[in-house]
Amino acid sequence: MRKTVVMGFIGTVLDYAGRGSQRWEKWRPTVGLCQQPDLLVHRLELLHDSRSRGLFERIRNDVATISPGTEVVSVEVNLQNPWDFEEVYGALHDYAHGYAVDTENEDYLVHITTGTHVAQICWFLLAESRYLPARLLQTSPPKKREGEDVAGSYTLIDLDLSRYDKIATRFAQERDESVSFLKSGIATRNARFNRMIEQIERVAVRSKAPMLFCGPTGAGKSFLARRVYEMRRSRHQLAGRFVEVNCATLRGDSAMSALFGHVKGAFTGAQTERAGLLRSADGGLLFLDEIGELGLDEQAMLLKAIEEKRFFPLGGDREVESDFQLIAGTVRDLRQWVAEGRFREDLYARINLWTYTLPGLAERPEDIEPNLEFELARYAREQGEQVRFNVEARRAYLKFATSADARWSGNFRELSASVTRLATLAEAGRISVAEVEEETTRLRQGWQDTSTSELDTLLGEAVDQLDLFDKLQLESVLRVCRHANSLSEAGRRLFGASRLEKASSNDADRLRKYLARFGLDWRQIQSAHT
Repeated sequence: MRKTVVMGFIGTVLDYAGRGSQRWEKWRPTVGLCQQPDLLVHRLELLHDSRSRGLFERIRNDVATISPGTEVVSVEVNLQNPWDFEEVYGALHDYAHGYAVDTENEDYLVHITTGTHVAQICWFLLAESRYLPARLLQTSPPKKREGEDVAGSYTLIDLDLSRYDKIATRFAQERDESVSFLKSGIATRNARFNRMIEQIERVAVRSKAPMLFCGPTGAGKSFLARRVYEMRRSRHQLAGRFVEVNCATLRGDSAMSALFGHVKGAFTGAQTERAGLLRSADGGLLFLDEIGELGLDEQAMLLKAIEEKRFFPLGGDREVESDFQLIAGTVRDLRQWVAEGRFREDLYARINLWTYTLPGLAERPEDIEPNLEFELARYAREQGEQVRFNVEARRAYLKFATSADARWSGNFRELSASVTRLATLAEAGRISVAEVEEETTRLRQGWQDTSTSELDTLLGEAVDQLDLFDKLQLESVLRVCRHANSLSEAGRRLFGASRLEKASSNDADRLRKYLARFGLDWRQIQSAHT
């Protein structure tokens, strides 16, 4: 059977009841817990200072009288100020750190009735963090009834809140509400995206660390960043503003000035001081969209601002402070950009703690239908007019929108624009098959002009003879070629895994043969990019 070990302070007021026999008529919490009929204390560790040695001896003798099997241990702790939180926590932390815990054979309880309120709080923190693997023990005096036993009563408090059904239910409800809040406006039936949203919610509530949202333009990075801000603000975890910056619009000195501010006279035209966007986000959330577009100098200053919460304004010699949470967004492959020297490795490591890739609309065809309703509802709010699909029109639009021919290169922004056009052209609030056919033709033309223009240029009419599989694969290969300096470099990137299995590899020759299947060569591809 596991032994029960109780640790706690001697109560210099509550445990002192004089030296005479009258002390047995009074409730003493430390003695009383050893008088409980259903609580057998095997070892009682009492913390006290040197001035309470006499009181400790009296308690030990009294416990020996009522509970001979209880070992009472003296732990002398001399505190200069028992109300000083730092000193008390430090002393109890040292005590817990040096304690020979044996959870297989002993069950630990911390008596929180005695000691100052500061000591009780410190006990709680050590137990709640599981630094001290113990439950809390609270004793209470007897109710004032004639003939009542002076032992009083006790309560055990297990800080594993999952054991408490009502609390666990409430936590689950709050978690669901948070996820619901975060997903507000994100109509999704995609299981993977749902799991991603749930994890983002957990991270956002528990951590101020930077987050990185990757994904194509229009996938919802900005929207999700704002929802994270609104959720944290609703929980009083942020008090400042939401500041959004599109880094692609920042260049040169104007980028430095916009982000970090400048002092008066920092450059020609700087007639007044400027605070900068990082200072504007103090206490709030800073969303740096397209962070990959920042120059290397701005990246270096941003890293310092993230790590130290301090930075120099442009032209200034005195640091300013700003404590903000950062969410970054990018459409780029930042790992590739690090390899190419276009993005700082140390900054990438700093913002890559929580990275989430938001899937584009083409990867979530099951979400097109619920988003139709969302976009129609938004149109109704903004225009004050209800518009609906006819049954046949809705069926035709969904069939096209979820087909392999639907590129949705602009993602949700493009879907929103498409629904807006349909709603605007609808007669009498009804979208007909005619409007759907006109809209799908418009979308097809737009995707052909933007997505297949490179293949059209290279292959001409032969592109129509390719399967969709070959088109998509070839487009991916061409993207790699476009960013490579040579045929060999492109081959190494494309065959980086399979080349390791070959005794001798000629990546350039493999790529040359693949391109030749479509009548293409390296020089032809490079000419198309110049």
